Amino acid sequence: MQGRGAERGRRRVRGILLALLAVTAAAAAAEDDARVLRVGTSGDYRPFSHRDAGGLPAGFDVALARAFATASGRELVLVPFPWPKLLDQLAAGRFDLAASGVTVRPERSAAGAFSVPLVETNALALARNPQRWRGRASLDRPAIGIAVNAGGHLERVARASFPHAGLIAIPDNEAVLGLLLEDRVHAVVTDDVEAPHWEARVDEPLARIGPLSRDRKAWLVAPDRPDLSAELDAWLLAREADGTLAALRAEWLGEARAVTADPLRALLAALDERLAMMPLVGVVKRRDGVPIAVPEREEYVIDRALADVGAAAERAGLEPPPDVAVRALFRASIDAAKHVQMEAVRGDDDAPDALPDLDTALRPGLIRIGARIARLLVALPADLDADVVRDAAREQLRATHLEDRHRDALAAAIAACSKREAKRASSPE
Repeated sequence: MQGRGAERGRRRVRGILLALLAVTAAAAAAEDDARVLRVGTSGDYRPFSHRDAGGLPAGFDVALARAFATASGRELVLVPFPWPKLLDQLAAGRFDLAASGVTVRPERSAAGAFSVPLVETNALALARNPQRWRGRASLDRPAIGIAVNAGGHLERVARASFPHAGLIAIPDNEAVLGLLLEDRVHAVVTDDVEAPHWEARVDEPLARIGPLSRDRKAWLVAPDRPDLSAELDAWLLAREADGTLAALRAEWLGEARAVTADPLRALLAALDERLAMMPLVGVVKRRDGVPIAVPEREEYVIDRALADVGAAAERAGLEPPPDVAVRALFRASIDAAKHVQMEAVRGDDDAPDALPDLDTALRPGLIRIGARIARLLVALPADLDADVVRDAAREQLRATHLEDRHRDALAAAIAACSKREAKRASSPE
């Protein structure tokens, strides 16, 4: 009997040891995962993401991703994705973030968390025989063929800009220009960063028709990685401040590009991203029978903003903006958002065929943007000049249906948020 009891005891000890080993192995695996940064990149969008003469990944986003991985002590793993599958693969967890000249768009804001913006671009069309074309209307005819990359932002721009033309969407972005060179289409749609690389492959001058849109490029982080979003934004703000981003833009994008990742411009971009989602929010509310104005939801948004700002200030060891100024900013944002929603519903703005859910997609996306706004409010320089902020707001806040009275109200609240005792660290990191 004693032998059987001892054997049971030994088995119990072995079981405990095996369980401990399993826990230890799981913890080690999790730690290994945390040291890996999986970056989705298309590899077909020069100069953001492409392959060099030796077949190796290169480009502005690739170089920046390598710098971030090195600085954060992670191993970089580049994961290829096709543009039509970007959001599906992000949702499936194939990569932690997408970095490939990704344009900020409302449906993407609902699917992930954008970083602070990295660069601004203008979409345009390229066409042979420049003397033939007289602006956008000359291309927007049924007899005209236009090629564009399938599944990305530029396809949306092309369909909106040339609704009457014959549009050909090509899954491989690098094959788009070939259709123009073979005279199979009259024009192709690209942007002013990619255009010089395409023009260099043509032995004749091309017409540039546009701009068709003005866009921001950023990295798109998986929605379940708020830690990575906050870390990345802090790093990008610091790299804008120390000139690293400017140097990479000059190296890869070929010409001087505007600063985008300083706290004020990044804050205005976040507010603009939030407002750009409002036409979609309005259409979904109409579908679901939800009123535009929901006072209890508005109070929740403001209370959450105050909590997010306080938490961001505590983490950064900085003085938070005054509560009254934060309230004023989010109240101005809510008032502008309601106006945009009402105008969108009244005007029956175009919406995607598959509308996202309000509670599981749109509102979580807005909450993620709110958290970024809170961090950027804390990072604002002290005592911003009100006129400077107003001018920047009128230039940076571009959401459809927005009016200058909304821009001015948001600018006044931002300036008020900067009027505080500044206990600044030497670096945004």
